[in-house]
Amino acid sequence: MKAVIKQSAEAQAVEILRSQILSGSLAAGERLTEMDLAARLNVSRGTVRTALHVLAREGLVLQIPYTGWTVLKLTAQDAWELYTLRATLESFGAQLAAEQIDPSGARELQAAQAALVKATHGGNLAVASEADFALHQTIMRLARHKRLADQYRLVEQQVRVYIFSSAALMPDMTKLVDQHQPIVDAITKGHADMAHMLISEHITSEGELLVARLKEQEARHAA
Repeated sequence: MKAVIKQSAEAQAVEILRSQILSGSLAAGERLTEMDLAARLNVSRGTVRTALHVLAREGLVLQIPYTGWTVLKLTAQDAWELYTLRATLESFGAQLAAEQIDPSGARELQAAQAALVKATHGGNLAVASEADFALHQTIMRLARHKRLADQYRLVEQQVRVYIFSSAALMPDMTKLVDQHQPIVDAITKGHADMAHMLISEHITSEGELLVARLKEQEARHAA
């Protein structure tokens, strides 16, 4: 029997709002008011305010002085910072994962890849993006490097938004499988240098595409 997990109202509010942001139910750049959210969630404004501060620390919402709160909307600069940081953290993580891979870790990674395959065939962008993120998260966990994991955790919610935004540019989501399979193969075979190179190239190439698209959008809005 599964144990009942008790959560405070604040924790539940954080979970609900985070899920709505990551799924796109709360749109990028959308203005958030404590009164409206409190009514929708049936909680106090204090509970909502606490939840928003948590999400602000995760980088998912922004507090604008004298204006209120808005959902994170990635800029070209945000995307550049995230993909360059990811390339550094995750390439090191992939290298460490390959160096330490064992049969249990290989099965875990292959299961994450299989989940990505299933998710992309479903055609749901949010589900595919979460499976993509879960695969990268698995690689970082298999690195078995606590301080590296701590640093990754600081930005992982923003990474989820980034992955969603990047996947939205892909007309055929099954290409996500082709992008990740060589990385998974390199890690499970213990090819550390190859894993380091492949994941860095993957993150960089997709990051450059997203940055270019965001720059185009920003130029149109500025015109």
